[in-house]
Parts: sequence; structure tokens; C-alpha cells
Amino acid sequence: MSDVNRETTQAAVPALHFTLLLSATRRGARLARLLTERQLADWGVASEAAEHVVAELASNAVLHGRVPGRDFRLTLRLDAVGVLRIEVTDARGDRLPHTHDPVGDYAESGRGLLLVAAYADRWGVVDGPGPGCKTVWAELAPERGTA
Repeated sequence: MSDVNRETTQAAVPALHFTLLLSATRRGARLARLLTERQLADWGVASEAAEHVVAELASNAVLHGRVPGRDFRLTLRLDAVGVLRIEVTDARGDRLPHTHDPVGDYAESGRGLLLVAAYADRWGVVDGPGPGCKTVWAELAPERGTA
């Protein structure tokens, strides 16, 4: 098989996709982590790092992105080369996460996104997909995204 055919075959492999709305509660955040664990196991790419990232992003959506009566969305995408993209969308587009450590040395909380940065190869935040919403995302390369 030529290199061209091999590349075409690899590109034709579809990405795996999972998305779900969850209640913006502590229970919803716990469920996000549990469902991530199970979905990744079903895909054959168990990842403790991904579970930690989802736990942090879901917790932030509940604590800082909650609007009464609105859910948050968890999306997982595994592309053909094994990059796992995690997205958590909440209803508070006006409250953007800090991209630096905003707390002092002795604070007991406020360092969750430092954990996301440590586990992820890239992460960020984008507006939308609708008005008033934001999506915080993280990508984990195959060697970091899987166990």
C-alpha cells in the first residue's frame, strides 16, 4: 500500500464524539466525571488525567458558571490520531476563568485551572456557542490523554 493510500485510510477514521447536558449542581459535576470515565473506557482510552480535567471544569461550571434553571454541557471528542478534546459549556459567558494563579500562597482553593494546565497540552476558553455562554476546553495528546 502506498503512503498516499495509508494517509487517506487514516484520515477516513471518524472521530468519536460524546456530549451530554448535566444539571449545574455538585451531583451533575460528579456525574460528569463518572460518565467521562465510562465513556473513555468504552472507547478503550481510559485516562485518569482526563477525569481530573473534567472534574475541575465541571466543578467550575457549577461554582462559577451556574445560572438557575440552566444546565452545563460536557463534550468529549477523540480524533483519529488520539487527541482527546474536553469541552465544558456553561451559561455565564460574562465570567471568564483566570489564565494565571489569582490566589496567594496560603489559599485553600482557586488553583484548579493550574491542574488543568498541568494535565492538558493546551486549554482555553471561547465565547458561545450561544449568547451568554462560554466553553472552556482542554486537549490531551495520546500519551497524556490515555492510561
